[in-house]
Amino acid sequence: MMNITDIQGKITLHNGIEMPYLGLGVYKSKDGNEVKNAISFALNAGYRLIDTASFYGNEKGVGEAIRESKLSRDEIFVTTKVWNDDQGYENTLKAFEISIKKLGLDYLDLYLIHWPVPDVLEETWQALEKLYIEGKVKAIGVCNCLKHQLETIKKSGTILPMVLQNEFHPKLVQQELIDYCKKQNIYYQAWSPLMRGQILNNKTLTEIARKYNKSVAQIIIRWDLQKGILTIPKSVHKNRIEENAAVFNFQLSSDEIKKIDALHTNERTGAHPDHFMEHFSK
Repeated sequence: MMNITDIQGKITLHNGIEMPYLGLGVYKSKDGNEVKNAISFALNAGYRLIDTASFYGNEKGVGEAIRESKLSRDEIFVTTKVWNDDQGYENTLKAFEISIKKLGLDYLDLYLIHWPVPDVLEETWQALEKLYIEGKVKAIGVCNCLKHQLETIKKSGTILPMVLQNEFHPKLVQQELIDYCKKQNIYYQAWSPLMRGQILNNKTLTEIARKYNKSVAQIIIRWDLQKGILTIPKSVHKNRIEENAAVFNFQLSSDEIKKIDALHTNERTGAHPDHFMEHFSK
């Protein structure tokens, strides 16, 4: 069980690095003032994890917001990702240098493979291992993987991923994959935890939210945490960012957790990990 305390609570990855369990995602946040303001709102509300990616095109703004905050670098956990076109061993090392330069940081807290590009997954992972061994990255992991892709990394690499970041929300639970990650000591992290707003009118969630006098978004975020799932809800609005963090003064019952789990339909808002190449070539 994850020890859920407050907005600055952390888990410990299998290499001993501490990582906040709740953070701010900045997908589709525009570079410049929009992303900088969102991060400022989040840091002021107590968030200490910011999740970006080279593909998002806002690493520069993310870095500026971190430097302009009154917090020291070691207080903020920063994640970015290597994009599909930049994968392969040498390309990944180059992509990392570009990202770190845009961010204006000396090191990364977490570097992730954004999607498991089939022909180069193993050598991309080897590049992440090199960055980790050299101390340029505190932790490494992958996004958008199923068990067989994790098994490929396990067989070909020497270090297990510390984090798996996947699409996760009440319509896409994939409990078997979560259980597999727990056995491997890989922390599961949710992207699109609010299903891009598509689930906020769900009757089951609305009823639970009414009981606790909370929003549906708050119920989902609390469900994530009680299931041991790290989560990074995205918003650029101050009130939503603050609301998403106000989930520490109530607790869902085990029956409510099961009710939300039962909403699973295997429905995705993004690409499937086995078919994403077709998705991004459209």
